[in-house]
Amino acid sequence: MNQLKLGAILSYVNIIAGIIVGLGYMPVMIRLLGQSEFGLYSLIGSLVAYLSVLDMGLGNTIVRYVSKNRAVGDKKSESELNGLFLAIYSIIGLITLIVGSILYFNVDNMFGATLSVDQIGRAKIMMILLIFNIAISFPLSVFASLMQAYERFIFLRIFNIISVLLKPIIALPFLFMGYGAVTLVVTATIVNIACLLTNVYYCFRYLNIHFSKGHFEKAFLYEISGYAFFIFLNAIIDKIYWGTGQFILGMVSGTIQVAIYAVAMQFIGMYMQFSNAISGVLLPKVTIMVTNKATKQELTDLMIKIGRLQYIVMGYILVMFFLLGKEFIYLWAGDNYLLAYNITLLLMIALGIPMLQSTGIAILQAMNLNKYRVSIYFILSIINIFIAFLLAKTYGGLGCAISTAVALFISTGLIMNRYYHKRIGIDIPLFWKNIIHMMPSAFILIVLVEIFQMNVSLEYSWLYFVIKVVVYTLIYMILMYFIGMNGYEKNLCRSAICKVLRVK
Repeated sequence: MNQLKLGAILSYVNIIAGIIVGLGYMPVMIRLLGQSEFGLYSLIGSLVAYLSVLDMGLGNTIVRYVSKNRAVGDKKSESELNGLFLAIYSIIGLITLIVGSILYFNVDNMFGATLSVDQIGRAKIMMILLIFNIAISFPLSVFASLMQAYERFIFLRIFNIISVLLKPIIALPFLFMGYGAVTLVVTATIVNIACLLTNVYYCFRYLNIHFSKGHFEKAFLYEISGYAFFIFLNAIIDKIYWGTGQFILGMVSGTIQVAIYAVAMQFIGMYMQFSNAISGVLLPKVTIMVTNKATKQELTDLMIKIGRLQYIVMGYILVMFFLLGKEFIYLWAGDNYLLAYNITLLLMIALGIPMLQSTGIAILQAMNLNKYRVSIYFILSIINIFIAFLLAKTYGGLGCAISTAVALFISTGLIMNRYYHKRIGIDIPLFWKNIIHMMPSAFILIVLVEIFQMNVSLEYSWLYFVIKVVVYTLIYMILMYFIGMNGYEKNLCRSAICKVLRVK
């Protein structure tokens, strides 16, 4: 329980550290690189990131099956599984090098119409470094999955925080000396490999991890393959939703539109991280619950409990971005990036349903019932590509965002809520009844702010922005405490406040 609780807390610390570093580092990076160079950096990063889908869903598979073996205490099977996954990941690393080489030799064909000869040259250098980074990460990432299966979240989160801090600390001096995007890729590669090697040391030193060659029945291999395949499809879907927009804009619009969309994706990434901070530590717990035959009511209660806690955080972020997002982007990145506000807000709203119900995804994975969900997501993501390509020609990044938002609402909202209710037995009407009862706090805050802005006009400045953040946050917290929270959530707040006061 300490690992779970501290792991969730450190997840938020990791996110907050990432946000603080990003908010301080990214505007400096944008200005030192320039909009075009930043767009090039984002474009190549989003392209090479497609190689990460070669993970094939095995990282999540390791967590599920090792957690299952821990529940029954089968160390021999665990050792054989470790050996199997390490061998597969090593092969995937080699495949990554091959596929990456194909991409490298086709950069001119993909972006020759929108990139200059000099930009294509720098793009190829970044591609080589990023391809190597991903290829070496595959076999080493086995150890991080094993640590997650053992619920060693504290160590994992601490080193994630260190990684977040080290990357800008190392990169900034080079940026000030005039080096470009290539240097950012070099520093990120060094930090990433160092952290992965640290995970390897921890597993051998403290978890006594063993690897051995096993003999597996075909039925078991088919089971693992089926489970991993749909996690793999889910990874592809994520790349389509959150990486294809930049790729499409790079083909039809150039690096300026890519840069604007990349800024929006930075905010969306932070938004999703907050949601995943709690749900990301749930899979081992949910797997054990399912293995021990948890009832539908117990799973419903868990989904509602986590969903309500996530809404407190996600609702706050959404309403604050709605009220202050445009002002922040203007002050933070400059007026050249104001179009990122509409893109970000639209996608934040669309993401509300899947992020509040992320516990449901963990339940499906634990039950090995992910096939239907991923199939639906995959079909709509493919449709999304074609629609986004058409809309991007006319509306740029906003066109990509509209296409993605519609696909998310249909798949995660209409279709999956019916599946959770009918197939899994989760009481979805009760879930949304709980969420709706928490919403008035946000609406009241919006009305109060709109009334204030109708009567008082303030110029954009960091001083006024900080004052607004503090005031709006206090109002939101008061409204949420007295209107939105139930007894359990109020006790959590009082407990947290008491602990902070005792520490002081």
